[in-house]
Amino acid sequence: MSNSKGSEPEISTLLIDGNSLSLEDLKPVLERTVNVALSDSARQQLASSRQLVEQILSSGQAVYAITTGFGKFKDVRIAPEDSHKLQRNLILSHSAGVGPRFDQAVVRLAVLLRANALAKGYSGIRTEVVDLLLGCLNNGVHPMIPEQGSLGASGDLAPLAHMALVLIGEGEAELNGRVLKGHDALSAVGLEPVTLEAKEGLALINGTQIMAAIASLVLLEAEHLAKLADIIGAMSLEAQLGSPRPFDEAVHRVRPHPGQIESASNLRTLLANSGFVESHKDCPLVQDAYSLRCMPQVHGASRQAFKHVRAVLEIEINSATDNPLIFEDGPISAGNFHGQPLAFVMDYAAIALSELANISERRIERLVNPALSNGLPAFLTEHGGLNSGLMLAQYTAAALVSENKSLAHPASVDSIPTSANQEDHVSMGTIACRKARMILHNARKVLAIELLCAAQGLDFRLGSGYRHSDQPACVVQGALPGPGIKAAFDQVRLHIKHLEQDREIHHDMVAAEKLLESGELIAAVEAAVGPLL
Repeated sequence: MSNSKGSEPEISTLLIDGNSLSLEDLKPVLERTVNVALSDSARQQLASSRQLVEQILSSGQAVYAITTGFGKFKDVRIAPEDSHKLQRNLILSHSAGVGPRFDQAVVRLAVLLRANALAKGYSGIRTEVVDLLLGCLNNGVHPMIPEQGSLGASGDLAPLAHMALVLIGEGEAELNGRVLKGHDALSAVGLEPVTLEAKEGLALINGTQIMAAIASLVLLEAEHLAKLADIIGAMSLEAQLGSPRPFDEAVHRVRPHPGQIESASNLRTLLANSGFVESHKDCPLVQDAYSLRCMPQVHGASRQAFKHVRAVLEIEINSATDNPLIFEDGPISAGNFHGQPLAFVMDYAAIALSELANISERRIERLVNPALSNGLPAFLTEHGGLNSGLMLAQYTAAALVSENKSLAHPASVDSIPTSANQEDHVSMGTIACRKARMILHNARKVLAIELLCAAQGLDFRLGSGYRHSDQPACVVQGALPGPGIKAAFDQVRLHIKHLEQDREIHHDMVAAEKLLESGELIAAVEAAVGPLL
């Protein structure tokens, strides 16, 4: 580990070998607090694999993508003297992506994951090519990769080809906020383009790493969103004077789904020692609505989906997804590039994220609707009529969850044959991943809106001077919510003031979403009540 000057973070080294990368290793790569390098074992694996490719070349045998063309051109033999041109042409011709460019986070993870897959030593690529890929990552040379164009079978051919363009001095890359030609970006950090040898072009683009990069980002954020849903849902329950009894451990012991148990445990922790609960323990209300009472069952089911996604990704990010794969007893042309495992789980994740937003929107409706809120003012404003309060916040939440319902239609049930029907079944996994990420962003916005409404509701319960005539008489004025909820409420009020008069509510929504993204809300709550699950 080397120390940087001043207040810059320490830069350590993450060694990759194709077998031991964890999802937790991804965050420092995103934050650029580590450099990534090949381990000694990876270098040995790469050298051995390349030697096998050289033996195939010298033997003159016909092997797909080494001495033949690609896809439907699998039967066209390529002369040894044309191997360099074949690999270059492959990268140029397959750079067929369109649409907006992937953000830096996706690009950085895709580069890391492709290098890790190659490091397993089954792709026949030279060590120096992988070193150049990691050189781009470590020096902040980020290839410009269009989002659209991958079918998620034969790997992410088009987007990974755009990544590979930079390695041969073509294409474009972002460096320190500027978009440069590939050659110029490499030169600016002291790197040089590489001339690809036999098999190396296909080794760079035949893989699932765009899918896996997006999926990893979605998963890591979704896991945090599940925890935030428990915190914000508990705030809404306190604001509506709901009961914690449905979260009793005994209830969940007799239906022991792990995610449900975790969510119920969080809710018990968040609502512990609540003055609100104590003040209306003899309240005549019998049951809360499902959106409050069934939080463990709904949030927990989403948690279970995310656990499944994690299990699949932990395998995928350490897998060889090239074709053909190079083994000691010869190459095998197969289908590890097919994205079906990721396509399925990301459609599942999309549904799970949509449901976190759906139930959150129903809690928002209960907070702003005076017929459902247990005594809160209409649309959470003191002077309704002159002020509309948070009326339109619920509209926006409704629009977002409706959009999610369209996006949640599974991509993995579609397939369109390509390459003259040689590639006759594709996964559409990259589309599934992109849609899941859009749903994630929408779900976070919905939870941010619920956070605003719950905090506004808590203001009234905490005695802001308003007392609705229908507010339950059993509520003791001056009571406080549980310490976990109070910590969350205080954190919101550090950033967003109480809505007394109408203002541009958009700015409050943006501030609330930034608070969720920052991790400050979870940190404040856990400082008060200990780690949540």
